[in-house]
Amino acid sequence: MSQVVPNTTPLRAFRDHTDAVCAVAVSPDRRRMVTGSYDKMVLLWDLETSEVLKRMEGHRDKVYSLAVSRDGQIASGDVNGDLIAWHGETGESLTQPIKAHSTRISSLDFSPDGTVLATGSNDQTTRLWCTKTWHMQGNPIQCNGGWIYCVRYSPSGELLAVAMNNNIGIYNLGSRERVANFKAHTRCHVSLVWTLDGTRLLTGGDAEDPTIREWDTSTWKQVGDAWTGHTHTIWAIAIHSAGTHVASASEDNHVRLWRLSDRQAIAIFQHSSWAACVTFSVGKHILSGGADSMISEWEAPMDTWPEMKILTISTTARDACIAGDLSTAEKLLTQEIYTEANNHTSCANRSLVMARKQDWDRALDDANKSISIQPSLTGYISQGIALCGKGQVPDARTAFDIAFMFTNEDSKTVHLLLLIKAYQYEEAISLVHKLTAACPNNDTLACQVVEAYLYVQLGMDALNGARHDEAADHFTAAVKSSAFSSKSDIQSTYADLVVLFGWELKSLWQNAHQKQCDALRRAGRHEEAVESYRHMMEMSDEDTKAGYLDWSNAFAQEYSAPYITNGDAAFAACDYDRAIKLYSVAIDLNSASDTVFANRSKARSEKKLWADALLDAQKVIELNPSSYVGYQAKHVALYGAQRYDEAIVAFQMMLAQLDSAHDMEIRKLREQYIGPSEAEGVIRKVIDAELNTAPLRLLNTTTGLLCDREAQISVFKRSTEYNELLMPLTMKDPDIGMERITEVVVTYFHCAMLSHRWEGTEPLLHDIQDRAVYELKAAGGLVKLQAFCEVARKAEYRWAWVDSCCIDQTNNVEVQTSLDSMFAWYRHSALTAVYLSDVPPSSTSGALARSAWNTRGWTVPEFLAPKVIRFYQQDWTLYLDDESPNHKKSIHIMDELQDATGIEARALAAFQPGMRDAREKLQWASSRVTTRPEDIAYSLFGIFGVRLPIHYGENKQNALGRLLQEIVARSGDITALDWVGQPSEFNSCLPADISSYAAPPSALPSLSEDEIQTAVSSLQNTVAVDLASNLYDQLDNMNAPRFANSRLQLPCIAFRVTELRRRHGPAHETHLTYGVKADGLHDLVITTEEKLIQFSRAKPARQTFFLARPWDRRLLDQPDLIELPAFEDDAESLGDWSEPESPLEDSPGSSPVEQELDDSESHTRALRLMVRLGHPFGAFLLMQQRGGEYKRIASDCAIVSEVKDVASVHNMMGAVRTLEIL
Repeated sequence: MSQVVPNTTPLRAFRDHTDAVCAVAVSPDRRRMVTGSYDKMVLLWDLETSEVLKRMEGHRDKVYSLAVSRDGQIASGDVNGDLIAWHGETGESLTQPIKAHSTRISSLDFSPDGTVLATGSNDQTTRLWCTKTWHMQGNPIQCNGGWIYCVRYSPSGELLAVAMNNNIGIYNLGSRERVANFKAHTRCHVSLVWTLDGTRLLTGGDAEDPTIREWDTSTWKQVGDAWTGHTHTIWAIAIHSAGTHVASASEDNHVRLWRLSDRQAIAIFQHSSWAACVTFSVGKHILSGGADSMISEWEAPMDTWPEMKILTISTTARDACIAGDLSTAEKLLTQEIYTEANNHTSCANRSLVMARKQDWDRALDDANKSISIQPSLTGYISQGIALCGKGQVPDARTAFDIAFMFTNEDSKTVHLLLLIKAYQYEEAISLVHKLTAACPNNDTLACQVVEAYLYVQLGMDALNGARHDEAADHFTAAVKSSAFSSKSDIQSTYADLVVLFGWELKSLWQNAHQKQCDALRRAGRHEEAVESYRHMMEMSDEDTKAGYLDWSNAFAQEYSAPYITNGDAAFAACDYDRAIKLYSVAIDLNSASDTVFANRSKARSEKKLWADALLDAQKVIELNPSSYVGYQAKHVALYGAQRYDEAIVAFQMMLAQLDSAHDMEIRKLREQYIGPSEAEGVIRKVIDAELNTAPLRLLNTTTGLLCDREAQISVFKRSTEYNELLMPLTMKDPDIGMERITEVVVTYFHCAMLSHRWEGTEPLLHDIQDRAVYELKAAGGLVKLQAFCEVARKAEYRWAWVDSCCIDQTNNVEVQTSLDSMFAWYRHSALTAVYLSDVPPSSTSGALARSAWNTRGWTVPEFLAPKVIRFYQQDWTLYLDDESPNHKKSIHIMDELQDATGIEARALAAFQPGMRDAREKLQWASSRVTTRPEDIAYSLFGIFGVRLPIHYGENKQNALGRLLQEIVARSGDITALDWVGQPSEFNSCLPADISSYAAPPSALPSLSEDEIQTAVSSLQNTVAVDLASNLYDQLDNMNAPRFANSRLQLPCIAFRVTELRRRHGPAHETHLTYGVKADGLHDLVITTEEKLIQFSRAKPARQTFFLARPWDRRLLDQPDLIELPAFEDDAESLGDWSEPESPLEDSPGSSPVEQELDDSESHTRALRLMVRLGHPFGAFLLMQQRGGEYKRIASDCAIVSEVKDVASVHNMMGAVRTLEIL
């Protein structure tokens, strides 16, 4: 043939990749294209619009291979060995990257039914993956032939061809055995493709042997000569869906189009660089890609790709003929003839339509008219068919013989014409066989299609004539035809046959199988009928099964009905063995109803075959998920197998199905049951409420294992107690169930907690994680841990907690959560055991007070929070031999603890956290110590009911400062500012150490009511009403103290210091004494470590000093608001509690008590305030800083000051202000 000139101009280019495109595939409906590139991207394209539909990201390295299944699913592989599955329509990933191989995935291929994906890799293995679960099936296939370049399924799916460096391997996938192994090329074997009928395998070689070779798959011998033309490695080979053409992509920059029948290259398409992938698109279009980073679309030249169709007919008329709408086709063709009377083609086509309608006279008239206008191929074909229909066979032969004159000697047209001619005669089968033998290089698939159709027709004739055995043989021959080994669309490929004869080729395979089953059944060949039916079901995909669902159900029901009837009779007679056997035969037909499986499940349960009964129950649920019957059978089987938790779930599902049943009679069955879902819901709520106030992890005192909350719940659900809760499900009284559930849950999850002093080496979480503490070597702190767990276990507590090992000390978030919640955990514990390691056995009263445990900071909340507490001595005997269940009710022990701590016994026994009496609570902790200095502040968080971040590593001043800041800001209580000692770096109004609260608050003389009344009377005539009221209102409108960024906004009455003079003492004194004078105040003396600037009215200082009286709203003589406790009941946790807002916050100009006051009462109230303001008060010495803020000067004793003249209202009003203190 003449030299083929390369085509360098594609129809269009798909440009969106940024690197080489190494893989391309097309969806089964030819609407979409998917591409993979070295740029790590997979792209989904619309072939009609050329638009990218989806950029499919997920690969971490170059994408090297792609495959698309028959149902459109996409798989991609990269050079890193990762595999990803994608949805064919949306492009969304169906899996995360799967590490399928250790190195490059060079090739992918789906099995013909789409259920398995084969992957080949440079790691010399081929692996098979289930496309439903994406788990590997079996072990990898070790190919041992070097790198794997290509894997391809045979059309039947039985074999897998693998191209490797050294050879081609053919593997039987049923046995995983290599059935053939041969050297096809000089060096490397790079690419593969099977012909559609599976009789040939084409292979492509590398640069040393850049040829395509064809191999007979029955002998694995080469057929014909090598296909030459490429000059470099052939990276890909593709075959057209019609099986007539082959395309190959090579590193020589060329894509070649080959005709399979004569192995000739009929077109060459040239890339600008090497080509790596190729596939066929719609019709004669070819898609290829490579190093030019794009996909090029090419079209084969018309003269190189003659159409298979020999009929020239309009698209609408053709479609009508294919759809069987012959009336429409006739009208369309008649219109064409009316428009153009001498249109010989339309006359011939209408003749074919008339023949389809068996109107032979009109068919012959139209055929003769067509020939008279212009003799043609179609004209003589239509004449031959019409003559056959009229019984004029010799004349028909003549017409077909003349038709051959118009084929232009085109082999494919001649071949198809021979098939049409052969079909017209009784010896058609024989003629088709002869044609196949005589023309082996022509379209063998077309012969097989005609042959299969003829067998079906012969079978139909025999079936109608009640010749059932003969019919069965004909249908069996059709089913075994090679026409069905290909997955190509024979309906569209051989559309001319459909137009000519109205053949329904789409359903030919299905029709042949159905008729085979029916014929065998009627012939009494029952085993063969069942086997045929099972084979059909196995070979059908879900879409195909859906197409013959009614027939399938009818066949199975009719055939299996006797077995089901007899099985029911055996079951009713309690002959369960026979019933199981009969039901099994019906089920083997693969069409048994859910009722049959349910009955077999019941029979198996009666025989206590619980595992088999459960399998049947699962099948019932699968077949009829909306029915309660399957779940009922499952419940029975699981309950019988003592799998109680699963049985309850099945029972719950059964009730749900009863509730949703449409049949009222079935819904009435629900009344027989009370569902476990309500009980489980209540149980979980009670569990959650119980565990909400319990630590995150607890030790199981029975096993010694550390459990998180879910593990605790899991242990409970496996317990007898839990199952016993859910057993009385048929009871009608929910209150009884509720009481029992609450009792069991609370009892089960009771927790014992340990309060102790850390000593030596305490076991940490990692020391006991996943290990039973009882089995660990008893040494160091483990002795204490084991003993405590044993004490808790003997006290019948299943759970125990110890701070050292039940908190992950390396997890900052967990530490924060634990410290935030610890007070609540101790408060809601069933028992807190206090271990006094330094109190020997048989100690007498006083040993508890002397114990080092009583000096530790964390032990304060640990004995205040719990409701039940017991003290244990060194040998774990009870302190003072007090066997009472709660030592908080022991008068002797509480009195001793009161003396040791300074905390009243009443508070010890019934402590409530909160802000009330803040100064007193700070005094409780003032003498305590902690290993970490900042812990002294953290240990008080629960006592005050606050949650603040835990910052281990911050200094103790900062930690204490944050706590005190929160107390003052939230409560408005300024008593926390009443201290003596060193000031804090956090804020000068706060102490540097908790020990500054050790001394009681400064004791100022109090006023009796009589003294107040006397003073008020003396002021009534000396102080103007409006001035006194204005002062009252001014102070009433003052905001509460506020902290922001360690700065205190302090409302106060500030008296300006006018003189500050040092009074000299001993030469080496460490504290300096100063005389202080301030406007409106009596003179006083202070002692401080700070050296202050001396000044007087005559010699004023640049800095301003004030003696400030912190404003206390209690002086307003208004009723107190009652502070709510932090815990209203035993079920409330600290985390759920929020302290009530202070009445002082954000309430200027308002009073918590609204009442009408007349002028006299208002005046009296203002005068009472003035009397209190005239009483001695604790003052702060404040020194102004450069920025205008103030600093508190700490003194070594309380500064007590007093107003000179209480009637001097003007001076006081001018002194009311809010100062910012650093």
